Amino acid sequence: MRVHVWSIPMTTRFRGITVREGVLIETTTSGGGAGWGEFSPFIEYDDDVAAPWLASAHEAARGDWPAPLRSAVPVNVTVPAVGPEQAHRIVLASAGCRTAKVKVADPGETLAEAQARLEAVRDALGPDGRIRIDVNGLWSVDEALAGIPVLDRSAGGLEYVEQPCMAVEDLALVRRRVDVPIAADESIRRAVDPYRVRELEAADVAVLKVQPLGGVRACLRIAEDIGLPVVVSSALESSVGLAAGVALAAALPELHYACGLATGALLAEDVVMQPLSVVDGMLPVVRPSVDPSALARATASPERTAWWQDRVRRVSGLLD
Repeated sequence: MRVHVWSIPMTTRFRGITVREGVLIETTTSGGGAGWGEFSPFIEYDDDVAAPWLASAHEAARGDWPAPLRSAVPVNVTVPAVGPEQAHRIVLASAGCRTAKVKVADPGETLAEAQARLEAVRDALGPDGRIRIDVNGLWSVDEALAGIPVLDRSAGGLEYVEQPCMAVEDLALVRRRVDVPIAADESIRRAVDPYRVRELEAADVAVLKVQPLGGVRACLRIAEDIGLPVVVSSALESSVGLAAGVALAAALPELHYACGLATGALLAEDVVMQPLSVVDGMLPVVRPSVDPSALARATASPERTAWWQDRVRRVSGLLD
């Protein structure tokens, strides 16, 4: 196994970061070629949280993915917590996406700023486009109950609200008191028991991310057991990591919603020969080839490389 550490600037500040870092795991396949997987847990995650991300990378490097049931998957455009003019431009440049996922509740942001962003997104999408918002669990129950109806009106109707509160019990309470569907993300991928969402009837939609949940096959088991419509979303990865999400979306028996996998444009560069790119609102179900030249250009500094190599060693010990 070889470890390649990469560091790529973001095109827009997203999730509070301006540079994304990660690791490509390279292994030799049974046919003698190279298999690749991505390990890119966020820097603040501890080793226990990062362990499923490494398991997912090993699965990908082995090529151990199920056969696809479709050749392309619909995707949403992701709109960070930016001003309305920039939000409008992002949607117009989204290569035909008819669904927008809009970040709201950024620290320090007012509800009026989120309203303006949603109004701009609706204007860019037109009346038939779908808009969903992602709160990342940053609201209290009272804030969710006050904010959701306001933002629903500003958006001209919301498809759903993703993770309005962090605690699954609060999620269940909000779901019972609002008319907009609720999606669970952190309450599944960061929970000791991801099925508590089902037991408390806390969500209408399950958001699954391949790396945090341990791989494509692990996600397929969760999707089957949780009994909710699934949206596959990215963890802000390179095209190597995104390909795992596409593989999951392609293997699901049913795919009712556009997936949050069109995030490659948030990175200023990529590490593959042909980055996963949206065409007419869809991503093709392909496995991109790593470009040695691009990977060399994205190589992290010696200090960051050493940090990530040590992290891989520690997390590998948890998987042994």
